[in-house]
Parts: sequence; structure tokens; C-alpha cells
Amino acid sequence: MLNSYKLALKSIWANKMRSFLTMLGIIIGVAAVIILVGIVNGEMNYMTESFASMGTNRITVNVRNMSSRSVSVDQMYSFFNDNTQYFSYMSPNVTVSATVKVGNENSTSTTVTGVSEDYLSILDENLSQGRFIQYADLSARHKVAVIGYYVATNYYESAEKAIGEDISVNGEKYKIIGVVERQTSTSESMEEGGDDDFVYIPYTSAIKLSRNGTVSNYTFTVRDDYVKQAATIKTYIEDYLYTIFKSDDFYNVTAMSELLDSMNEMIGTMSMMLGGIAGISLLVAGVGVMNIMLVSVTERTREIGIRKALGAKKSTILSQFVIEAAVTSSFGGVLGIIVGFIGTNIAGRIMSINASPTFGSVIVSFSVSVAIGLIFGYMPARRAAALNPIDALRSE
Repeated sequence: MLNSYKLALKSIWANKMRSFLTMLGIIIGVAAVIILVGIVNGEMNYMTESFASMGTNRITVNVRNMSSRSVSVDQMYSFFNDNTQYFSYMSPNVTVSATVKVGNENSTSTTVTGVSEDYLSILDENLSQGRFIQYADLSARHKVAVIGYYVATNYYESAEKAIGEDISVNGEKYKIIGVVERQTSTSESMEEGGDDDFVYIPYTSAIKLSRNGTVSNYTFTVRDDYVKQAATIKTYIEDYLYTIFKSDDFYNVTAMSELLDSMNEMIGTMSMMLGGIAGISLLVAGVGVMNIMLVSVTERTREIGIRKALGAKKSTILSQFVIEAAVTSSFGGVLGIIVGFIGTNIAGRIMSINASPTFGSVIVSFSVSVAIGLIFGYMPARRAAALNPIDALRSE
């Protein structure tokens, strides 16, 4: 066996260019599998982080209130209070189409949302300055506002200077009581309409400001112990709303964890498909290995005849050529892994994602490359082993 390895290495070294061209298909196939799977997994991680930032423990409720069928804020709070074993926070959300004015500057891109005192906890965000909206602000419909970091720094120079100042929303003045910490990473610049360009006001004031007597959107957060059961808890909300609306056409309940699971499943399927497509190039490379091995057998027919005349068994000749094919494809697999690692890191930087080779893709692609060498090298090896010694010695 050791002799066969030595002969295989000697043959590969004697035909360096031909051996490299034979390996090239394997190198490209292995590298393609590793790079594509690495990129897809990088995208999956990015999507997972994006969904996590949206809160996998959140359940959003959207209702379409009618004059004959509607659910009130008090009813939703009653349901929340009856099920506090499942829920940690709940907030009505009222989106206001508004023009924000500070001094002589107007902005229509700033998001204005009416929320409850629990909204900051739902988002898992912190304040940079001041305080958040309190229950007293809701009950008395105080005209107070908590603003984003972009609004504070763009219009008031800093978060500290913004506290106590006024901000106009659709012509009504609101006193700034708090500034939320910066949400955009420090490596990125804050921009108009971005994650830090918003104004939170009490939802009771927002209802009046939007001239809409009802609330259509609510956000619940599931307690940590029940996050994995979010889909089940979602049905409790749906069942409750069904008792009010008598039809599921008037509401929509979405669990963020379900969306994340669906996204991961879809990306996982895509990863397998892309890996399979890249794997086709390995099959093509196998045909190349077989072709070169057939050429090698033809070139070395006389050598085979001499070895057989000296007493070499069929199994010895067979193992020699199979091992040569396996060693060639193994070297190609190793080089493909190196190229795959480098290519995945480069692709990740270009696409600005955390792409890295996965252990599974490396093992599978290398194993397939070795298997291809064994499978596609077997037929030429069997042909070499079956040669008649006398006919082989007569070969020119």
C-alpha cells in the first residue's frame, strides 16, 4: 500500500502540469461549495441578527375596527392583565402621519408614533437623557415627547440641550422629556428617516392628533420562559379576537419567532440548493479525472506489462491506479479548501457580511472530492488490471 502511494506521488510529480489541470476541476468545485455555503450562512446570520433586533419575543397585532365590530384599548389591556403569566409588556401603537417642525426647519421623514409607558422596554432600548413617557402622561394626555438621537443632535446640537425644549408635531407643541440612545452603529452615519429619526408621544395624544378614535396596532412581548411557545400564545390572542370580531378577516397576529423560523428554513433550503449546484462541478471534475487516468493507463501499458510479468497481482495494479486517482483528487480537495477559505473571506468583505467557511461544507466537499477520485478512478484502474501481460509488453 505504501509503495502504491509512493508510485502515485512519483507519477503526479512527473506530470505536474497535467496533474494540476486534472486537479483544477476539483479545486474549483470544492472552493465553489465552500464559498457559496459560507455566503448563504453569512446572509442567514445577518437575517437572524436583523430579526433578533426586531425582537423574537414580540407578537404584533393588527386589527381593522368597524363601527359594528371593534376592540378597544381597555379590552386589549384587560386581555393582557388576564394573561400576565405569558406576557411581560404590551403597548398600543398609533402611527401619525405628521410634519415635525423645530424652529424654521420642517421634516416629513421623521416617524411619529404614539406609544405606552412600556414601549421602550418592548424595544429593549435605553435613554440617553431624561425620562420616558409615564402612565400619568397617558391618562392626562400630556403633550410630552421622547425623541431619537438624530433629532436631538440635528436640531438641538446634543441630547442634553434637547431636554426641556419644544418640538412641533402637526402644529401642536410637545415638550421634550427624553432622548433615546443612538441606535445606528458609530461606524455608520445617522441619516434623515433612519433608525434614530423618530418622535414618541403618548398614544392617547396620538389618537387625538391622528383624528382616529380607535387604535389598530398593538405589540406584546412574551416572557422569556415562553418564547419557544410564541406560536401557541399567538393563537390565544387570535382566539380572543375571534370572540369579538366573529371572523378572522378583521385581525392579523404575527409572531416574530415564526417569521425567523420560516426565514431560516428558506435560507437553509437555498443553501442546500446552491451547494448542490456547486457540487455539479465536482461531478464534471470527476469525468476529467477518469479521462486523465485512462490516458495514463494507455501511456503506461508497457510498464503494467513488465510489472505483471514480474508477478504483480491484478489487485496490486488496481490499487496503484485507484490510489493515484484518489491522491490526485485529495490534493485538489485540499487546495480547494484553501481557495474556499480565502474566497469566502473576500466575498464576505465585499458583501459586508460575516461570511465564514462552515465545518460541514468543508468535510462534505472534501469527502466528495476523494470519493470522486475513487469512483472515477476505478474504471481506468480496472482496465489496467485486466490487461494481458503479453499484449501489454508488445505495446509501443
